[in-house]
Parts: sequence; C-alpha cells; structure tokens
Amino acid sequence: MSATKRPTDKKRRSAGRLMMLIVWIGVKVLFVPVLCILALLAGLGIGYAVLGKQEWSDVFDWNTWKHMYDLIFEGSR
Repeated sequence: MSATKRPTDKKRRSAGRLMMLIVWIGVKVLFVPVLCILALLAGLGIGYAVLGKQEWSDVFDWNTWKHMYDLIFEGSR
C-alpha cells in the first residue's frame, strides 16, 4: 500500500495559504525597521533621562530636541 503523492504545482495554492504567505513576508520585512525604531527610542530615553538626569517626559517633547539642534548648529549659519 503506497501513499498518494500530493501535486507539487505551486499555482494551486488556497486563498488562505496565499494570504498567510503574504502576511508572513510582511512581518519579515517590517521586523528589522520596527526593531531599529524601538532601539532608537530606547536610546533616546536612556541617554536623555538616565545619563543626562532629566525628566522622562521631556524626552519626547519636540521643543527639547529643537533646542538641542539649535545649540549644536548655532555657529554654522
């Protein structure tokens, strides 16, 4: 008694399996950029709040980073 072989034709994929493949590829493509953004935010928080001994709430304030930018590039204009 032998087992029946499944067709290896890749054109005959079900819709659910194709959707799962698309989702999996999307997860793989977005995984590294999301990790990079999380690492950037963690680095900003640790550098500003822990090392700089400032308030955590100021880390994500736009005026804080504008002020730092102005301090760094003050004489270049």
